[in-house]
Amino acid sequence: MKVKQDWWKDFFSKTYLITDARSVCDPKLTRKEVNLLEKTLKLSKDNKILDLCGGQGRHSLELAKKGYKDITVLDYSKYLIELGKRTTKKAGLKIKFLRSDARSTGLKKENFCAIFIMANSFGYFSQDKENFKVLKESYRLLRKKGKLLLDITDPLQAKKHLLPFSWHRATSDIIVCRRRRLRGDIIKAQELVISRKKGLIKNGLYCERLYPQDKITNLLKKAGFANIKTRNNLSLHENKSNYGLMATRMIVTALKP
Repeated sequence: MKVKQDWWKDFFSKTYLITDARSVCDPKLTRKEVNLLEKTLKLSKDNKILDLCGGQGRHSLELAKKGYKDITVLDYSKYLIELGKRTTKKAGLKIKFLRSDARSTGLKKENFCAIFIMANSFGYFSQDKENFKVLKESYRLLRKKGKLLLDITDPLQAKKHLLPFSWHRATSDIIVCRRRRLRGDIIKAQELVISRKKGLIKNGLYCERLYPQDKITNLLKKAGFANIKTRNNLSLHENKSNYGLMATRMIVTALKP
């Protein structure tokens, strides 16, 4: 299974919101994740916040509804960024949306009080050095005493419960089938999206690098962070269906000294 290094550049389209709707289009789950964010980072309404790799900004929209005033969402997907802009405008809220690469955002240094990367959006690069660039950029963007939160797959649980093959019905018309292979700390997957009416509408390949607690701690320290804390084996979905890499999370927080 050969996955392109830049698979993420065109993977997160309109179809993604169908295949992953159980996680990324569930308002109740999003509210639970935002409550976790607030409690863990101890956010205040006037904090300058960066939602890094934030997709359509579902977490930021919820924060804005709660009264947070200065939020920026950054993602590479043009489709998701444009969707976030439209949704924000329709809701009468104010959120900045920016399309850029998380490794080199082009944003002003030491500009944010808090940065979060939610929903397993860290680890898209098979090479450690590329994922490390995301951490270094986060460190550059944070003010002193600023906080970073990573919401990533719990590697121990993922390896223990990884299904080589799974499928679920996304809609009355769409079935999603996934085939997975684990090699070391890298999961490679093939995703087939099949319409009962139109046949095969997507055959995509993606990968995720898993980060055990000691390895992510060392990477964060190398990037300059301190006061690193982890919380393992966290499940936020209400039922026990197979949610793939989103099933069991590890929450990692770090401080810029």
